[in-house]
This record gives sequence, structure tokens and C-alpha cells, in this order.
Amino acid sequence: MEDKLHIGLIMDGNGRWASSRHLPRTAGHLAGLKALKKVALGAIKNNVGYLTLYCFSTENWKRPKMEVDYLMGLFSEKVIGELPFFNNNGIKLLFLGDMEPLPEDAKKALNQVIDETKNNGKLIIQLAINYGGQDEVCRAVNRALSKGITLITPEVIRSNFDNPEVPPVDVIARSAGEMRLSNFLLWDSAYAEFISYKKLWPDWDECDIVSIIDDFGKRNRKFGGLGK
Repeated sequence: MEDKLHIGLIMDGNGRWASSRHLPRTAGHLAGLKALKKVALGAIKNNVGYLTLYCFSTENWKRPKMEVDYLMGLFSEKVIGELPFFNNNGIKLLFLGDMEPLPEDAKKALNQVIDETKNNGKLIIQLAINYGGQDEVCRAVNRALSKGITLITPEVIRSNFDNPEVPPVDVIARSAGEMRLSNFLLWDSAYAEFISYKKLWPDWDECDIVSIIDDFGKRNRKFGGLGK
């Protein structure tokens, strides 16, 4: 699937979506999960190979405990509940990040879904949970050092990522009009295109995948050269 598009998504605006409707922030996260399913179906329909979803960053632990607990509940309960959706649509789940600090029930649920979707091949989704781009590089370097590797090269770092078989991201799209990477895929975004849309994440659907593909197709990727 190396020739298929890899899209990274920074799913922003759940809280603002809920607040605008006088709902608790947790309602926005639940609506965001529904949007995720629509976007995944759009990716499959448009032959996207990979989605990396920024679900919970290494900095998100700073949020109110109630919100963090709710999100951890989503990871432990809703992920399992969506297992038929993943399998019926040929979606393979991978974990990206440091799983160790997560609650035991979340770790158990995520590992189960990863195992039970491992033979699917229509779309590969990386769930970036307790993920940070800086932490990803540090963990890769430490993994290499633990193997006795002393000469650190770009190739060594990438080969020690959590899922080195997943190709670098081609385009990163962010919802809610924000214009920053927020510690997302810092290594692999070196030559990725960046797109920001004003629409809040819970309002996203299949059409937004089409927009990303269309906008990406208009970019001239130079990779340090002169481009086309």
C-alpha cells in the first residue's frame, strides 16, 4: 500500500462544537467519534491507504480530569463497540504512542481491537493516543540504543518507530481553522503538505476527505528540489 495516500488528521473543535450547542464537552467527543466513522468510509471510498488520527496527545493529560476520564472511557468502551464496523469495512487498527500510562481497561480494549483487525487491508488507521512527536523520536532513539546501535541516523530513527511499516504522512489536515502541528508527526511531516479547514471536527464527513485529496492534488511537492 506504499503508493496510497497517507492522511494525518488533527481532530480539533469538539469542545467548541459542544459549547455552541450548550452541551458538555463530552458530547463533542462523542459526536467526534461519529464523524471519524464517516471520514473513514470516505477514505475507503476514495482509495486512501492510511489515516493517522490524533486522538489524545502527551499534553492532553493537562485537561480536566473528568474530560480525560471520559476520553479514556471512549478508548476502552467505544473502540470495542466499533469492532464490527472496523471488520465489516476492512479497517486495520494500529496504535501509535506510549500505551503504558493508559488505564488497564483501555490498554486491554485497544490491544484486542488491534489483534482482531490485523488481517484487514482496505484502510490502515493509526490511533495516536498518548502520542507526541517529540516523544516518538525519543522513544525511537532509546529503542535503538537498547539494541546496541550507537550510530543514530534518520534511517535508524524511523526504523525504530512504533509502526515503521507505515509510510510517512503525505498531507496533514486540521479542523477548526487552527494552523499549527501541535506536536503531531514531527518527524514524518518534514515534507508533508498542511491544510486547515474552518469546519469543526464533529461536522466532518466523507466530503472532507474529497476536499483534502483535491487540495493535495494541487500542491507541487518539491522535496528540496525544484519540483515539477
